[in-house]
Amino acid sequence: MTVENRTSALANAQLAADDDIDLSNILGTLWRGKLWIALAGFLTLIVGAWYAFAVAVPVYTTSASVVLETRKQNVMDIDSVVTGLSGDMATINTEVEVFLSRKLRKQVVEALDLLQYPEFNYTLREKPTFSLGAAVSGVRGLFGASSPPPAPPSRERLVENAVQALAGKITVSNTQRSYVFVISVTTQNPEVSALIANTLAELYIQDQIQVKFDKTEQATVWLSERVTDLQAELEAAEERLKEFSSKSNVIGPEGLAALNRQLKELRERRTQLEQDAAATVERLEAIEGALGRGDRVTVAELAQDRLLTALARDTQNTARFDERANALVARLTLERERALSQIKAVEASAIDLELRIKTQSEELVSLQQMQREADASRLIYEAFLTRLKETTVQQGIQQADSRVLSEAVVPRVPSAPRKSRILLMSLIVGLMIGSAGVIAYEMSQNTYRVAEALEAATGHSVLAQIPAIPVRKRANLLKYVTEKPNSAASEAIRNLRTSLLLANLDKAPQVIMSTSSVPGEGKTTQSLALTHNFAHLGERVLLIEGDIRRRVFKEYFNIDKEKSYLSVLAGNATFDEVVAHNPELKADVLVGERSNVNAADLFSSERFASFLKELRGRYDRIIIDTPPVLAVPDARVIGQSVDAIIYTVKWDSTTQRQVAEGLRSLEAVNLRVSGLVLGQIDKRGMKRYGYGDSYGAYQSYYDN
Repeated sequence: MTVENRTSALANAQLAADDDIDLSNILGTLWRGKLWIALAGFLTLIVGAWYAFAVAVPVYTTSASVVLETRKQNVMDIDSVVTGLSGDMATINTEVEVFLSRKLRKQVVEALDLLQYPEFNYTLREKPTFSLGAAVSGVRGLFGASSPPPAPPSRERLVENAVQALAGKITVSNTQRSYVFVISVTTQNPEVSALIANTLAELYIQDQIQVKFDKTEQATVWLSERVTDLQAELEAAEERLKEFSSKSNVIGPEGLAALNRQLKELRERRTQLEQDAAATVERLEAIEGALGRGDRVTVAELAQDRLLTALARDTQNTARFDERANALVARLTLERERALSQIKAVEASAIDLELRIKTQSEELVSLQQMQREADASRLIYEAFLTRLKETTVQQGIQQADSRVLSEAVVPRVPSAPRKSRILLMSLIVGLMIGSAGVIAYEMSQNTYRVAEALEAATGHSVLAQIPAIPVRKRANLLKYVTEKPNSAASEAIRNLRTSLLLANLDKAPQVIMSTSSVPGEGKTTQSLALTHNFAHLGERVLLIEGDIRRRVFKEYFNIDKEKSYLSVLAGNATFDEVVAHNPELKADVLVGERSNVNAADLFSSERFASFLKELRGRYDRIIIDTPPVLAVPDARVIGQSVDAIIYTVKWDSTTQRQVAEGLRSLEAVNLRVSGLVLGQIDKRGMKRYGYGDSYGAYQSYYDN
């Protein structure tokens, strides 16, 4: 796997691990920080106790209940001006707002004179020993800019403040699935709490009655004015009807019907007269025609006269026939004239009767319209007059829509502060704050405290976990590891040695390089201790100071040689002249010296590679202490010639980014570390962070 692929895989693994919520890890974090959590809980418990027993003012809560009357008792069967409440949810919610209305609260303030209590009148409260306003006035007074004392507040302002203060002390709720309202009042005075609750309930009921009374009174005034207007309208309508009746000759509907019958009869008679006249004219014209033709027989048939018939057959009596026929024509002519005269008379009578009927109809319609208007005005007037009398009667029998179900009693014990609850909540809040702080600190922590986290983040195994060696001076290090072979640090070095030897059973590493990310991570101390450990196995061990820039070996060893292996590489000295044997370390040591040649160039030379190859033939183990990876490139150059690389990470000090960049810089030149070492572990720090149980195996060695 290439360096880029491996780095990408580690990054993806880290992101996947970050996305998952490990509950056991969270619980472990909380358990490790249990002391901090307990401390936070204890502190908040003290604050809660101080507040509950020293600061909090006791308050008293009492309740009165009012029931909504949905069933009404009607004393009289008269509809009310204001109907009762329906009892639906909208009505119940509306009544809750009525309880809390400013109007009722102001009535309670004035009825109970709540301004006499400091709780509702800030002018009666004790003035604080320090206030910002007083401080500002004092400072201004020092500069001669004192302001006049403020004017005392007006009573209206005090009442308004009391009304606002009362709003926060009253709660009204509706008992579920009922028409019962519970009025709860909380104040610093138990008697005042009971008085406010009972007074509010009574004022609420009185307000219902007053609202109905006001509405009824308004309705009475309006009805009185309306009845007066309606009475005037009725009298005017009746006067118009009376005046019209006196001037009109209306015969009534029955007389008008008789006139219509007469008109019908006249029309029928005219029709009959016209038919008779037409028949007479036709007969006359036929007889005259027959006479003109001399047709005596036809004349006799048309005349239907037996004498004419007989004379028509007697040809000798012509004169007599003519006389008789002329007389018939004269009679028919007279009948025709009489019929036409009768027709004209009937037509004149019909026209006169039609005009009369039209006049009577119009006057009758007007009369009936006036009569209906008068009747309607009378009905409206009587209805309003009846309602006025009913409303007048209702003014004395108004009933409230609610009644007091139970009155508030004076509470004996305060409702708050609930000391036990405050203490419990304080403890819970403190534990939550402590837990949040521990988790937040753990999440913000970018160093390594446990080997598991280091292995998970880097993908490399941790070969050893070395506690801090308790020496103040570096010169005492060899003395400590020599005199305390069973100490926790010595055991940790043995674990490191064993891990290195078992990492490759076929070929154990001969040249071992020790490096780190930044200076001060304990890699030099670890190199000395590891050299000492290998030497006590009877091996020939050489310790090389690879950091020729700082040259810190002089602080550990008392070596008086002026030249080092750099002189050997330059050909100015032999190896035996520069190597020094340390009896306490039981190993040889090569220290560095100042050089004008760049260290990276020196370690990259063929001379250094040949020199290291020659040393492989002389020693069983060669340990090179190199500079930090992120500081200079020396370690990446030396690492090309070694068998194993130990990468040291200082406990709770080296940042995750530094470790990642250091390992990435080695992998960039195809160097893979053999393992990591979590060094300089602090015993007290482990306990402080709650990791002491992870290193329990070391605890028995700290005193040795």
